[in-house]
Amino acid sequence: MRQAGRYLPEYREIRAKANNFIEFCYSPAMAAEATLQPIRRFGFDAAILFSDILVVPDALGQKVAFETGEGPRLQPLVATTDIERLPPLSLDRLAPVFETIDRVRSHLPAETAFLGFCGAPWTVASYMIAGRGTPDHAPARLFAYRHPTGFQLLIDKLVAASIDYLSAQFRAGVDAVQIFDSWAGILPAGEFERWSLEPIRKIILGVRKQVSSARIIAFPRGAGTRYVDFLEITGANALGLDTVVDPAWIASHLDPGIVVQGQLDPLALLAGGLAQSSAVDRILTAYRDRPHVFNLGHGILPETPIDHVAALIKQVRSFEV
Repeated sequence: MRQAGRYLPEYREIRAKANNFIEFCYSPAMAAEATLQPIRRFGFDAAILFSDILVVPDALGQKVAFETGEGPRLQPLVATTDIERLPPLSLDRLAPVFETIDRVRSHLPAETAFLGFCGAPWTVASYMIAGRGTPDHAPARLFAYRHPTGFQLLIDKLVAASIDYLSAQFRAGVDAVQIFDSWAGILPAGEFERWSLEPIRKIILGVRKQVSSARIIAFPRGAGTRYVDFLEITGANALGLDTVVDPAWIASHLDPGIVVQGQLDPLALLAGGLAQSSAVDRILTAYRDRPHVFNLGHGILPETPIDHVAALIKQVRSFEV
């Protein structure tokens, strides 16, 4: 996750050429270069599209900006009428993303997979309601409790937008996509079912109506015990795991045929040395008898030393199954 980023000097160099982050995401030449940089340097098995989950609200007519050192800023949705006024998703606005995919596809080695993504409706909605990231996502949660009909309308709009966006990514050339529900774990059980699990199920069903062979990874971060039946309910092909769930618990509770992805702590990668190698070995050992895509349990930290990433790759690729 966040395969390209500020830990790479070549990324920092190209990022400095863009006036702002959203402009960077919408520049096919720069976004394609950022996508390809980690492949050139490390030879990863898959490239991850360089973009951001908030291009979807931007394409829904909610202006998105990124303040240096402050993160994303959106005009908050404070009433149901604000949600009702949102237009349908503009695929024209997202055309630069699809051009980025086409550029990357033409430059990737044949053996390198290409992954696209979108944010899950609950996670994206939490930013759209609050207008920014918040520690506990209370604004969105309160809105959902106080105005469930209005919040359901927003979720429904995001489901429809996500279906069209992911389907267009497949048509543009990605091999698989991941749906990020980064804030799923803060929801109580009933709200988890309604605002996280069910919308993701609808997205996967909708994408497969347009792209029948679509391979989709679901990442409900913090799902805890709900990881057990998440794939069965949603129909996803693989399950992204966070850093908290115990690999031994996953190995003993999930069918051995289920594909899992993750779940190295980004701080272990930052620390390096024995902390890193021990954490990597524990994950590899826990999943040695099942399909497993080695990855982090969340985004790589900007201050991560490059040689730690190189050591990680060497350890994973030398592991004897």
